Amino acid sequence: MAIDNFNPTIWSGVLISALQKNLVFGEVANKDYEGVISNVGSSVKLNGLDDITIGDYVKNTNIADPETLTGVDQSLVIDQADYFNFQIDDIDKTQQTPKLMSAAMENAAYRLRDVADQYIASLHTGAAAENLIGNDTTPIALTADNAYQTIVQARAALSRANAPTDGRWMVVPPEVYSLLLLDKRFVQATSAGDEVMANGRVGTIAGFTIYESNNVVEATGEYKVMFGQRGAITFASQIMQMEAYRPEKRFADAVKGLHVYGAKVVRPESLGVITATVA
Repeated sequence: MAIDNFNPTIWSGVLISALQKNLVFGEVANKDYEGVISNVGSSVKLNGLDDITIGDYVKNTNIADPETLTGVDQSLVIDQADYFNFQIDDIDKTQQTPKLMSAAMENAAYRLRDVADQYIASLHTGAAAENLIGNDTTPIALTADNAYQTIVQARAALSRANAPTDGRWMVVPPEVYSLLLLDKRFVQATSAGDEVMANGRVGTIAGFTIYESNNVVEATGEYKVMFGQRGAITFASQIMQMEAYRPEKRFADAVKGLHVYGAKVVRPESLGVITATVA
C-alpha cells in the first residue's frame, strides 16, 4: 500500500475501533456526550437533570402544578493529547504492507489505550468521601479470606449512596484478581471461570462486573482499587489527525496520528475507592 493510496479516514476508523476494544477504564466510563471535539482545549457538553420531586397523593385533592425540569449542565474539557509516529521501510513494502499497517495500528491503539487508561485511573481522587474504604494511613490488607468480603462492603457503600444498581463495575490489579481466584464463590459465580473476557472483564461479584488492569494506581505497595457505576465518569476521545508522509532522510512511508481526549468524574456519589495492600 503506497503512501498515495493511504486513506486517513479508513485508518482512523481502524485505529479508534482497536483503541475502544482495548480500553479497560475507558470501558467502564460513560461515553454519551454532546458536542464535537475540534482540538485540544475544546469541550463537550454533558447534559443532566435535577432530581424530580415526589409528592404524596391524597384522594380527591389536586396535585401540585408540574415542576419545571432544570438541566445540570457540565462541560468536559478535552485537555489530553498523545501522538504516534512510525514508518515502514521501502524494503519491507511488499504485498504484505496492508498486514503490516494493520499490525502497526493495533499496536498504536494498544499504546494509546494504555496512556488514556492511566489517565482515567488517576481520577480516583474524585470519589465521594463516604465511598472510601481504607486510606493511605490504614489501607485494607487484602487476603484470599477477605477480598470477596471487601467487595461486598463496596457494594453496600454504593447502595447507601443511592447509586444505580445497573452498570456497576470494579477494576482490580492482577494481584487482587489472583486472590479472588482462590475464592470458590467468585469462581462459581463467574460463568467463564478463569477465562478472561473482552476488555479485561474477568467475572462478577455482588453486582459488580470485575475488570483486571495493570493500570490500577499503585504507590509503595498500596493500590487504589476503583469501583462505581457507569455514570460516574465520562470519557470522550477522538483521532484528530492521521497523516502519511515520506521522511526526508529515509526511504520509507511514515504515518503519524494525534489522539485527543478528556475524562471527568461527574457523579462522585457513584464512585468509590478501596485503598489496599495485598498480603
